[in-house]
Amino acid sequence: MARAMRVFDWAFPVPPVQREVLSELPETDTGKPPLLFVHGVGGGAWQFAEYWLKAAAERGFPSYAVSLRCAGGSGGARRRLLTGLRHYVHDVVQTAVRLPRQPILVGHSLGGLVVQRALARYPARAGVLLGSVGAGPEIAGLGVLAVRSPRTLGQALLGRSMTFPERLRFVGAPRPELLREGPTGALAQCQLLFHRRPPRPLGNPPVLVVGATADRIIPMSSVRATAGHYRTAPRWVDGVGHALMLDSGQDRVLDLVLDWVELSGL
Repeated sequence: MARAMRVFDWAFPVPPVQREVLSELPETDTGKPPLLFVHGVGGGAWQFAEYWLKAAAERGFPSYAVSLRCAGGSGGARRRLLTGLRHYVHDVVQTAVRLPRQPILVGHSLGGLVVQRALARYPARAGVLLGSVGAGPEIAGLGVLAVRSPRTLGQALLGRSMTFPERLRFVGAPRPELLREGPTGALAQCQLLFHRRPPRPLGNPPVLVVGATADRIIPMSSVRATAGHYRTAPRWVDGVGHALMLDSGQDRVLDLVLDWVELSGL
């Protein structure tokens, strides 16, 4: 299957686009690995620039966030209907290879699924999956959307950009500007509900799987299944919703990730 996918990519290469990459760097080189953050549905690099890029840089980590095509300040909006997971994987891999050092890939929600697939194409130091779409088909997530936000599910199936109610994304009371949502590839939205398990990561890097007990979009069962796929135990954070990098308590989530990186000796 992997070989067949490579042949498809060679026959139908992903068109290039201009990519928005935001960054915060430590004042001095600490030797710590770079972090490359990847957003989910409706997001953009701005979501990580709000708190995490600066906070991670203050702990000595060169920190970058990419806006996937169609999102944020990146190009590709005219091809939104045809934009799928392989386009997003391409964006992440091409961003990673241009960084000064081999990064750790950190993906949130749909970005977590993109990171899982990117790990099979690029030898990252490690992968971090935050409230990630599962490694397998999101049957549980499909049921959650059907019950909690049928409008969102309908948007995905009709090719419109998905939007999520505030009550599903946040536990706290976010500032209004943190609620904005942008476009997402129509094909990618369908694929996040119906997709094959990603291939094993290149080089068998460590993978951290983090779930939020108050997440009302990604079920805890899905987080456990993803952790099982990578033969690890999930880590849990309480009092934080699906928007792990923007909700109240986001600092605890980042500390968990950075502590894991440091304790792993990466």
